[in-house]
Amino acid sequence: MRRISIFGATGSIGEQTVDLMLHHGGAETFRTVALTGGRNVARLAEMARALRAEVAVTAFDDCLPALRAALAGSGIEAAAGEVALLEAADRPADWIMSAIVGAAGLAPGFHALRHGTTLALANKESLVTAGPLLMAEAARHGARILPVDSEHSAIFQALVGEDLAAVERIVLTASGGALRDWPLERLARATVAEALAHPNWSMGQRITIDSASMFNKALEVIETREYFGVAPEQIEVIIHPESIIHSMVGYRDGAMMAHLGAADMRHAIGYALNWPERADLPVARLDFAALAQLTFRAPEDARYPALRLAREVMATRGLAGAAFNAAKEIALDHFIGARIGFADMAGVVEDTLAALSRRNGLGNAPMGLEDVLSMDRIARAEAETCALALAARRAG
Repeated sequence: MRRISIFGATGSIGEQTVDLMLHHGGAETFRTVALTGGRNVARLAEMARALRAEVAVTAFDDCLPALRAALAGSGIEAAAGEVALLEAADRPADWIMSAIVGAAGLAPGFHALRHGTTLALANKESLVTAGPLLMAEAARHGARILPVDSEHSAIFQALVGEDLAAVERIVLTASGGALRDWPLERLARATVAEALAHPNWSMGQRITIDSASMFNKALEVIETREYFGVAPEQIEVIIHPESIIHSMVGYRDGAMMAHLGAADMRHAIGYALNWPERADLPVARLDFAALAQLTFRAPEDARYPALRLAREVMATRGLAGAAFNAAKEIALDHFIGARIGFADMAGVVEDTLAALSRRNGLGNAPMGLEDVLSMDRIARAEAETCALALAARRAG
């Protein structure tokens, strides 16, 4: 019986992972070691009971009493806080889902890799902020990292049995998000609710807004570079409104391998959960006659400045990825809080990178795990300053 842990169990990816585990027999098929979540302790406890987990961990210390009460009589251990998260990651498991959103997922993933486990990586920020460190840590301990982003799972599957040296290009598809057809001059007035109205995917709040701004795709471009080791100029992005092709790999003989499927994250999650086998998944099957057509268009630079910033980050390397991700998260916080506009987020990130590059020399800085975490803190503080300054300029 495989030992499973899920970090970020109450988020969108975590929920769907639990759904697939229950679909495949739940506690009768899997031994659940640890489940972690945030403030939704009622749901976390419900999942822990359903899967008979050994321990449930909330990231927030003040939620521990509620979690203990929800688990009373179950025999399931309850814990809270950053140290408890790391202790849960240190519990031996065969397969761990890393689905904590943001840089907070980085340290638990590192701890898990030290046990030679299989890490199903939905936390793209880990590769963006510390890709070389994460891949080296996996190699050092004989661990395996499986991509869970739909795009990187698609690439991974298109590379099965192929020589990476024969790859000419990797094409990441993007839906374009909720605002993809808006006039450019209207973007500055977009509200949070409008940015959340994704036409294809059902995802969490932050990733849905990142889809609309294309910051999510910008992270995925960097992630592709770090995970697959290809040159930045080999990575392309194309707008594909139907979200049927999840990504493509082009080979030097001109052949293109595309991964197609319904817009359902359980494809990628299920592939990672059952790898190297394929199992029946409760997802829709494509009806090609009903599809009618698949369309594509190039992303506009003016609409999606995040993509240009990602290219600059890849050129800089070093701690630029950590600064980029931290600034993006802070800019998103300020947009959600209605302190800056939708189009201002890229400006906050660009201003932050410029300031830190002048002051800290991002590309030349030492790069250990503590360096990455330190830069994350520094960049968040700088981004706060930049966001508040931008908001003041707009108000004045």
